[in-house]
Amino acid sequence: MPEERLQKIIARSGLCSRRDAEGMIAAGRVTVNGHTAKLGTKADPAVDHIKVDGRRIKAPAVHRYVLIYKPRGVMTTCEDPEERMTVLDLVRGKFKERLFPVGRLDYQSEGLLILTNDGELAARITHPRYGVVREYKVKVKGDLRPEEVGRVRRGARIEGHLVCPRSVVREKITAKAGNSWWRVEVSEGRTHEVRELFFRAGHPVQRLRRTAIGPIRDPQLPPGAFRELTEQELGAVRRVCGLV
Repeated sequence: MPEERLQKIIARSGLCSRRDAEGMIAAGRVTVNGHTAKLGTKADPAVDHIKVDGRRIKAPAVHRYVLIYKPRGVMTTCEDPEERMTVLDLVRGKFKERLFPVGRLDYQSEGLLILTNDGELAARITHPRYGVVREYKVKVKGDLRPEEVGRVRRGARIEGHLVCPRSVVREKITAKAGNSWWRVEVSEGRTHEVRELFFRAGHPVQRLRRTAIGPIRDPQLPPGAFRELTEQELGAVRRVCGLV
């Protein structure tokens, strides 16, 4: 097997996402054949001894794919230094495999999230190159004028990257409450991107719910609940990611 970048090998092992693996390497927690690795280091898992925190990584025997509805007030991380509840707390003890969340939903956002130990699929879902669309239902303060809608649709530079939504459609207006609901599709994975787009247009987000990840949606799944992806769903998302 040819050498690969360490973060890809670690992610494929199911230990964590590729992004988190990069953080581990930068922190000096990864060694290859007894030597501390650096970002950019490559290795061959068939012949090299790759360890994270002193433990050799192995390819997972079984890949697991779990769809969960993250409630508001839950962290999309494997652990939290402030000891807040994480999405892994919601499935703790239910699966023997070590899972990690694919992408991010911020603390006050809710909705669909995939947990898995398949690092390659996770990387493809989150990387903008593969264009996996995430759909959100968004409640904002007030209603947007046409020029404000145009500003949201044109996008904005977030984290140094231009983020342009795939679509922005008004769902309904609640005149009495003084807010409006929007359906937004994005294929980027920037932190707070949808909130930031509406905030810059002068309409702070009051509620944000992710309703689809590529072809995966489940309007019947309640907050805090989870289930494994069906074979049909897994096949559909793998096709979108170019893995079949």
